[in-house]
Amino acid sequence: MLSLRDKLKAAAGPAKNAPVKSAPVDCMVKETRIPPEMFSLPPVLSGDCLGVMQGKAYGDCRREDVCFLDTETTGLSHGAGTVAFLVGIGFFDGEGFLVRQYLMRDYDEEAFLLSHVSKDVQRSALLCTFNGATFDLPMLEARFTMNRMREQWTPKPHVDLLPASRRVWKLRLKKCNLTSLEVAVLGLERVDDLPGALVPERYFSFLKTKDFSLLQDILEHNAQDIISLAHILDRLLRLHDAPLLAQEPEDVFSLGRVMEKRGRHENARMCYRAADKGSMSILARSRMADSLRRDGDWDGAANVYARMIRDRQGGVTPLIAMAKICEHKKRNIPAAIEYTRKAILIAAEQPDSDMAALQKRYQRLMLKARGKEQHYGIDGWVQGQESADGAPEGADGRSPRRL
Repeated sequence: MLSLRDKLKAAAGPAKNAPVKSAPVDCMVKETRIPPEMFSLPPVLSGDCLGVMQGKAYGDCRREDVCFLDTETTGLSHGAGTVAFLVGIGFFDGEGFLVRQYLMRDYDEEAFLLSHVSKDVQRSALLCTFNGATFDLPMLEARFTMNRMREQWTPKPHVDLLPASRRVWKLRLKKCNLTSLEVAVLGLERVDDLPGALVPERYFSFLKTKDFSLLQDILEHNAQDIISLAHILDRLLRLHDAPLLAQEPEDVFSLGRVMEKRGRHENARMCYRAADKGSMSILARSRMADSLRRDGDWDGAANVYARMIRDRQGGVTPLIAMAKICEHKKRNIPAAIEYTRKAILIAAEQPDSDMAALQKRYQRLMLKARGKEQHYGIDGWVQGQESADGAPEGADGRSPRRL
């Protein structure tokens, strides 16, 4: 399919003494086969594990039906001028893992590239990318539209590994770009790899000079990205199926947060118990106590808070939590007063603590202990408690305060 520029050039006729460029018949296609023993992705990907990992429903999927996709583009924006000049596709077949790359050597080959990509995507049941949800897929959809090929772009169920990787590894690694994950998670370090920021410049230089050696590094970079996608998907699936396979407490804790968010509360607490060590102990115990409290296990939550208080973790937070449990669940006002008193002593050494709120809680508990606090409404609002000047709270037109 000729572009508008090519049609205008054809209408104007060839320039004087300029060679006539023949119409393109296809883009360049390169295939690289990777031995199957290099991968450990299971023959069937569990829809349940995919659902926990991504937070939406998936069905089971054969390994051969997954299409790994990565693009190299002329820029990082989603504007009309940004083009995917190289699209890498990876998939498993009976002979191993095949990386197939489609390269347009000039802009008039874009339609051929898109046609090949469309066929590979259509034969798959699941797309796997890294940041594809916000970049690769919207950009490809725009290019199909610009080339009047929109009907050939059929959305597929999609797994974006970047958000999933951040949920598991960001706490420990801080950076979760593909190169960082290769080093820290896969134990792979690229040698003489072309930085992604230099890719557009290299391609533009190729368009001017037609020196194909300028593209060799880009092709190798893209192929490695595709291979790494398959390895990272495998690692993430295994960790979401068995979180305790993670070696680092930060990763186990992060997986616990994922499990809790997905409603797998027992799995989440299993992770928090395993992560309760070293610098992660405070975070793990806090999340464990919160989880138990939300499930109504007040004794379990109190036991966790008691360990935090014993080990002087969390400042005033576990003390206040214990005061609330003692007051509202155990009906043990003297214990609530004692925990609040200890919280005030700690807060006095922390300038950012809300001392006024603690003192107000302490005074209210003391009144309650002496039997001078009036009744509570069932919705938890204080009803008719006298203020310092003798007027019932709320009598001045302000909303009553919540405990």
